[in-house]
Amino acid sequence: MRAVVQRVLSAAVSVDDEVVSQISRGLMVLVGIGTDDTASDVDILTKKILSLRIFSDVTENMWKRNVKDIGGEILCVSQFTLMANTAKGNKPDFHRAMPTEPAKDMYAIFLNELRQAYSPEKIKDGKFGAMMNVALTNEGPVTFQLDSRKFEYVD
Repeated sequence: MRAVVQRVLSAAVSVDDEVVSQISRGLMVLVGIGTDDTASDVDILTKKILSLRIFSDVTENMWKRNVKDIGGEILCVSQFTLMANTAKGNKPDFHRAMPTEPAKDMYAIFLNELRQAYSPEKIKDGKFGAMMNVALTNEGPVTFQLDSRKFEYVD
């Protein structure tokens, strides 16, 4: 399971020119779900996203607070293209991306786990499977690429 996490001042997702979700300060999270991802991957990524210290403290010392510490919001967007293999040729290969229906279920589990671990009203999302327009104001910019298979979460 992969995620691109961006620290934002604001972010919004539109479908067919209608805003379906928006947040103020917090995190914009693009999520890719792979064919062999499990509940363990969801758990690892959820914990990492919520605990990643990418915000300043009140004295502007960087890397001191996480999204929960600042009361920030999280906007999640499912993005199967994060699972693309671009090693051969010029056409991306998406065989590593989980098929639509099981990916939709796992994405729902991911959102639910974020809501349970943080605060339901702070977790927003786009529209799974839709063609979306994402607008954001990246603060910093601060952007991280996470992969649940690249690290073991330690409390």
